[in-house]
Amino acid sequence: MACPFQFLCRTLRTVGLVLFYYVFSIGITFYNKWLMKGFHYPLFMTLVHLTIIFCLSALTRQAMQCWTGKPRIILSWTDYLRKVAPTALATALDIGLSNWSFLFITISLYTMTKSSAVLFILFFSLVFKLEEPNPFLILVVLLISSGLFMFTFESTQFNMEGFIMVLLASFIGGIRWTLTQVLMQKAELGLQNPVDTMYHLQPLMFLGLFPLFLFNEAVSLSTSDKLFRVTELSPLLYSLFTLSIGGVLAFGLGFSEFLLVSRTSSLTLSIAGIFKEVCTLLLATRLMGDRMTSLNWLGFAVCLAGISLHVGLKTYYSKNKGPSLRQLSSKSPELELPLLRQNGHKGEDSAADEYNDEDEEQEITLH
Repeated sequence: MACPFQFLCRTLRTVGLVLFYYVFSIGITFYNKWLMKGFHYPLFMTLVHLTIIFCLSALTRQAMQCWTGKPRIILSWTDYLRKVAPTALATALDIGLSNWSFLFITISLYTMTKSSAVLFILFFSLVFKLEEPNPFLILVVLLISSGLFMFTFESTQFNMEGFIMVLLASFIGGIRWTLTQVLMQKAELGLQNPVDTMYHLQPLMFLGLFPLFLFNEAVSLSTSDKLFRVTELSPLLYSLFTLSIGGVLAFGLGFSEFLLVSRTSSLTLSIAGIFKEVCTLLLATRLMGDRMTSLNWLGFAVCLAGISLHVGLKTYYSKNKGPSLRQLSSKSPELELPLLRQNGHKGEDSAADEYNDEDEEQEITLH
C-alpha cells in the first residue's frame, strides 16, 4: 500500500494535470469566441491553426527523434491518400463548422450542442462494430437528447443557423472520431502516437478546408482591412499574433490530454471532461453574459447525467472484458484509444507501469 506522502503527491500531480488540461480546453473555446467578435473569418482562422499545429507537430517529432535516436513514422503516399484522407476531411469539417458557429451562437449553446456528439459517435461506432450494443445505450440516448431539447427550448439567445452548424459538426465529429479510432488502431500504419497522427492529418485537413474558405471567405478577406488592406504594420502583426495564439492552444490541448491520460487514466480524463462542461457554462454566464433559464440548467443536468451514465458503463464493461477492448470515449467530441508506449521512452514506460492499478486499459483522448 502506498504511503500517505505518495498518495498526496499522486493526488497533487493529478490535480495539476487536470488544471493544465482545463487551461487549454476551456481557454481555446473562450479565445475563439472572443476572436470571432472582431475577426469574422473562422475558416481562415482554422487554416492558420492547422498550419501552426503542423509546424509544432513537426518540431515535436524532430525532438522525439533526437531524444530516442529512432526515426519517426512517415506514411507512403498510397496509405496517406487512401487511409488518412477520409479522417482528415471529416476532422477539417468538424473543426471548421465548430469555429464558424461562434459567429452566431453563445458559448453555452455551443457547449451543450457539442456534447450531443456522443450520440453520433455511438451510432457510427455501432455501424463500424467498434461498440457492442446494450440496452443501457437507449437510456443514454434519451437522456442526452432530452437534455439538449430542454436546453434549447425557448432559449432567449437561440440562433438556428449556428445551432445547425454545431449539430452538423457533431454529426461529422461522430464520423471523425470513429475513423480516427480505426486509423490509430491499425498497427501497420504506426500512428499510435498522437503527435504522429496530428502531423499526418494537418496537410490534408488544410487542403480539405481550403476550397470552402475560397468559396465563402476569400473575396471578403482580400478586401478586409484586417489583413490584406491594412495601412499600418502594427494592426497586421496584431491580427497574426492573435490568430497564432489559437493554434498554440489547439496544439497544447492535444498535448495536455495525452499527458493527463499517460500519467493517470482514461477515466480521469472522462470525469474531468464532465466537470469541464460545468466550468465552461458557469464561466460563460459570468464572463460572456450568456443567459440561461432554470429549464436550460435542468436540460444541461439531464444531458450530463446521460454522459456520466455512459462513462460508468464504459468503465464497467472495459473492466469486465479486459484491457484488449478498444472503446470510444463518452466525452464528445473526443475518442479514447490504448496508449501504446514507444520503446525508446523509458520514462513513459515506467510511468505507465506505475499507474496500471488505476486503469488496466490505458487510453488517450484526442481533440
